[in-house]
Amino acid sequence: MSEPLLSVSGLTLGYDAATQAVTGVSLEVREGTVVTLIGANGAGKTTILRGLSGLLHPRAGTVRFRGQDIAGLPAHRIAALGVVQVPEGRQVFANMTIAENLRMGAWLLKDAAEEARRRDLVLARFPRLAERLGQQAGLLSGGEQQMLAMGRAMMANPRMLLLDEPSMGLAPLFVEEIFRIVAELKKEGRTILLVEQNAQAALDIADHAYVLQSGRIELSGPAGEIARNEKVVAAYLGG
Repeated sequence: MSEPLLSVSGLTLGYDAATQAVTGVSLEVREGTVVTLIGANGAGKTTILRGLSGLLHPRAGTVRFRGQDIAGLPAHRIAALGVVQVPEGRQVFANMTIAENLRMGAWLLKDAAEEARRRDLVLARFPRLAERLGQQAGLLSGGEQQMLAMGRAMMANPRMLLLDEPSMGLAPLFVEEIFRIVAELKKEGRTILLVEQNAQAALDIADHAYVLQSGRIELSGPAGEIARNEKVVAAYLGG
């Protein structure tokens, strides 16, 4: 079997000297698959994504992407290698227009024609954004901002997309739309590591799942098997 696109071994992360938020986490993401991390609030899911994207420096462990150890590299270098994060809470540039936000996603790109091609693809996927390119991002609804954050990430044409709580705080119709888009990306062969509070929706769309508890991986396996696990059902799926 070929080497995973992402291979994480013994990852340990923390925000201060006194505590560790994540301890000894190991996981794999194979190219063209959707892998989900589920767990209670505070389990360390977002912390792991921050460690993978370079926003948080690992204290221990290795993070190999396409065979290269990227643990400890700065965020801009990891993004340049193709690992792009859509952060929790969207974090769009509120005072900039939709068009300007999308342009920020292609900041490493020097080819204007390729940038225009990518923007056309993003706008075809998110027609709501195409209708108001000149509007300030801060005036968009939460669902529209989530679309913009995802579109901005897609402007980088990532090899792996890190999605952090894409449905958080959204109205049900927007939740359906966001997961429809994730399903489209999966069908296109995109590689996605998904952190999502809606465990049922995440497991429905994922190929593989890891269950995180108190900063450690407690359970892993094919998403369908995890969804049928009695402990997972009781803790996260309302069983």
